[in-house]
Amino acid sequence: MVTSLPNLLTLSRIFAIPLIVGTFFVDGETARWVACGLFVAAAITDFFDGYFARRSNSVSSFGRFLDPIADKLLVAAVLLMLSAFDRINGVNVLPAVVILLREILVSGLREYLAELRVGMPVSRLAKWKTGIQMTALPTLLVGSAAPQWIPAEMIGVVLLWGAGVLTLITGWDYMRAGWKHMQDVA
Repeated sequence: MVTSLPNLLTLSRIFAIPLIVGTFFVDGETARWVACGLFVAAAITDFFDGYFARRSNSVSSFGRFLDPIADKLLVAAVLLMLSAFDRINGVNVLPAVVILLREILVSGLREYLAELRVGMPVSRLAKWKTGIQMTALPTLLVGSAAPQWIPAEMIGVVLLWGAGVLTLITGWDYMRAGWKHMQDVA
């Protein structure tokens, strides 16, 4: 059911995206903190939508379909806006590109394997990657608006690189696992 609490939480993540994007067009530190708050709230819904769905035994096809899409839309929008507004630039755009490419690749792989009725569970390392990524992005959203004694921009970039490295590793793991099934069909 679309109006179940887990599905509403997933939808709220998607509805937060234009609000977060809008903060980039507002000058001032407050807008950066609002973006951070919205992102953190949206990221938290990612945990709770699954938790409530399992707890209330209301896992739905709609939720299984939309949840990973909502996650990817949120991350992609923030990475693109951070890059567009020069909050990540130069060589520091590379982990963002790696993250975006891996998300597309793994989504396609999962779709292909689903046709073969082969599941691909999320690995523990991929969960770590997501956690680091979901810490890097709000840190980068705040950036220079953080108190001076907190080097938020540097911390965000270091975490983004960490997420980028884990993205490469987990992307390779998924491709290697999926490759076996692709060769079996060919």
